[in-house]
Amino acid sequence: MEYILSSAEMKDCDEKATSQYGIPAMILMERAALETAKLIMEEYGTDIFVGIVAGSGNNGGDGIAIARILKEYGVAVEILMAGNCDHLTELTRMQMEIATKLEIPVRYLFDNFCYDVIVDALLGVGLSRNVEGNYKKVIDLINESGAKVVAVDIPSGVDASTGAILDSAVKADITVTYGFKKFGHVMYPGTSHCGTVLCVTIGIPHELALQQRNKAIVFDEYDLQLPYRTPSGNKGSFGKVFLIAGSKNMGGACQLAATSAFRIGAGMVKIFTSVYNKDSLLRKVPEAMISCYEEGDSRLTTEDKDAIERGMEWADVVAIGPGISISEKATAILTYLLRINTKPLVMDADALNILAEQPQLMKFFEANGTDPKFETIMTPHLGEFARMIKHPIAEIKNNLIAYARSFTHKYQVTLVCKDARTIVTKGGCVPYINTSGNSGMATAGAGDVLTGMIAGLLAQGMEAHEAAVMGTFAHGRAGDIAKSNTSAYYIMSQDIIQAIRYL
Repeated sequence: MEYILSSAEMKDCDEKATSQYGIPAMILMERAALETAKLIMEEYGTDIFVGIVAGSGNNGGDGIAIARILKEYGVAVEILMAGNCDHLTELTRMQMEIATKLEIPVRYLFDNFCYDVIVDALLGVGLSRNVEGNYKKVIDLINESGAKVVAVDIPSGVDASTGAILDSAVKADITVTYGFKKFGHVMYPGTSHCGTVLCVTIGIPHELALQQRNKAIVFDEYDLQLPYRTPSGNKGSFGKVFLIAGSKNMGGACQLAATSAFRIGAGMVKIFTSVYNKDSLLRKVPEAMISCYEEGDSRLTTEDKDAIERGMEWADVVAIGPGISISEKATAILTYLLRINTKPLVMDADALNILAEQPQLMKFFEANGTDPKFETIMTPHLGEFARMIKHPIAEIKNNLIAYARSFTHKYQVTLVCKDARTIVTKGGCVPYINTSGNSGMATAGAGDVLTGMIAGLLAQGMEAHEAAVMGTFAHGRAGDIAKSNTSAYYIMSQDIIQAIRYL
């Protein structure tokens, strides 16, 4: 597990490392430069010509120190000073004086780059406004050079706090960052400019990251933890899922969700679905129990209500939404369920679209200081989330984590907001950014698989936030396994389910 910080939080860590722990800022800069220089030589050797593109801030100071260390190891290097020398920070001024005494070549005017490796030490993590003027020209020259590019801390032009591209940004092959990763390293589109991100320690105490209020976490492959399966268990003790899913012509969503709940370890699944899906489900998911409703009547019959009540009482967890449509019948089913439910609930797809059209139903989830009757996990993709909160998608994309946090402050739910980087938030919990998965998972039914996986984990006793995080991470890992066996072009949702066996 790694902590992810904003630019302001990283600055706070830097300052407190000096003010509270007495670690001189120059020592931190020197360690950053040493680690970066070592990585450059490990990757590209010493028989190279390196251009250090430096700005006037401390990022430029890092770059100038890298130039000095590379020279000590016999690497041909020169400094390209793109910043204003009248506005150098104190540390960068000191580094420049040392470089001058060591007679490292410095260029101030340039219109082309002819290097094997370019070190981008132009702007750093403090940038918060669009790149313009000479800096934009220099970024264009770097990207057009054909050289290998190593970014110092973050590629210039990437907003370290959001991952946004500030009009223009360096495309790096390697990004070496210090202490802790920043949001710009893991959030799109910034992450696509970073290349391989290497986070190195330079002496900033780990405790300082723990103190930051707006941090997030990411997982690596060793963080996957599925529920313990006792050898003496039975199908009932491994969890029972009541799945309300599927309408006419949408039986596949129901099948995918049910199958993935089984494949992640749930012992039993009971499905409440349109009568049109019965025969198909009996053939394709014979392990599931099935009860049906008629779609013609918009009202709930006594039999419908009985089926919902019995399913809820039987189950450890209820999941609703995949393929149910937004018809009057589906709305009636959801409304009735919310009134009587007392079990953990997973809501996806059309259940969320109904909430967007029937905002009065959101009262069931309002954070009003009282304990809700049931834990809820909502799993909207970005379009569904935008409809729920009545904001444009583009606006949400610019700061997805902030919108997700705000939603879970207002409503007592765990939110799984699905995008290229899925965000999991819950009030009082550190947000999780999912970095597993790949473009091949942008395929019909992948969300239904995730719903089933989260419901299956929840049924096995996981707490809602843990099930949402682990389900999301496992879903992405299964997608990566599926890709490794075929390609991103080949993957269908059934391949994700099949790959669960290798988790």
